[in-house]
Formats: sequence, C-alpha cells, structure tokens
Amino acid sequence: MTIIIVIHMIVCLLLIGLIMIQAGRGGGLVESFSSVESMFGTKTNTFLTRITTVLSILFFVTCLSLALLSAKQSRSLMKDVKTQAQPVSAPAAGEQDAASAVAAAAAQAASQQEAPKAK
Repeated sequence: MTIIIVIHMIVCLLLIGLIMIQAGRGGGLVESFSSVESMFGTKTNTFLTRITTVLSILFFVTCLSLALLSAKQSRSLMKDVKTQAQPVSAPAAGEQDAASAVAAAAAQAASQQEAPKAK
C-alpha cells in the first residue's frame, strides 16, 4: 500500500506541473518558460496532452486501488483497545430479594393490564 501511495503522490505532482505548463486560455506558464516549447518543437501541445492523459489514467487507477485496499482493511477502531474486565459478583441476599420483588410486581402489573382487555 505504501508503494501505491508513493506512486500516487508522484503522479499528482507531475500532473500539477504539466497542467500548469500547458497553454490554456490565459497562456499558462509556457509564456514564462519559453524553453519548454523549444524542447519539444512544434509538437509541444500534442506531447503534453498525451502525457497528461497517461498521468490522469494513472491517477485514477491509484485512487481506485487505494480506495479498494482501504475498504478491505477496514476494521473497528476499538478492536485493539483492551477492555478492563470487571469482576462479576453474586448479588447479596437483600439485593436478590429486591430483584425478585420487582420482577413479581412487574408480572402482576402485566396480568392486571391484560385482564380488562379480555372482557
């Protein structure tokens, strides 16, 4: 994955440079760097367009591959967190009686609510 990120960064920087060099409506940076035009001769625009197309395809391929790799590696952020186990203790005698009393009261209330519906 690191290799793909490095390739992606290089392609991004090359794309930025090529797009800035190309002459657009405002002339681009080609006017400032007249030596770029003489380096490729009369086919400068065609060459820069082809290189930009190749780099843009590489950019999309690296973007998609990084997205697919990150989706495959997705995992819970809490997976590596160690949980502190709390000791489970048995309820005391008074708590057990209170819990059973609450359960009995809930059952009695439920039966009283069901009785009027039957009439």
